Amino acid sequence: MESAFWVFVFVMTLLTPGVMLFYGWLFIRQPPQNVNSTYGYRSARSMKNQETWVFAHAYSGRFWVRAGVAVLAISVMWMAVTICEFLEVAGRSACILIALQLAVALSVIPITERALKREFDESGKRREQ
Repeated sequence: MESAFWVFVFVMTLLTPGVMLFYGWLFIRQPPQNVNSTYGYRSARSMKNQETWVFAHAYSGRFWVRAGVAVLAISVMWMAVTICEFLEVAGRSACILIALQLAVALSVIPITERALKREFDESGKRREQ
């Protein structure tokens, strides 16, 4: 029973980096073709025009792939350390890990917004380099 709990917790800690890798890859390879309000990286800046939309998806996709690989590696090592710990320790440790994973996953928003602001003006036109 203890090993089943540990396996469950281990799988749960792999979900966030898995989602980051999947959507990162998807945003790089097959981003949403048209600006829409239902799917994709949706913010006021990214939805200004097609160029900002494409840039935001390529940028956020690259970020999520890189961060997803790092978070996955750290998560596997983190959980390997807790394999012999008590269930309470493993569970608490996994909760901390998942919170950190979510913080990394959500950091894509300010990072991508900063890149959009650097590359495009308020009307969505590319800045002169």
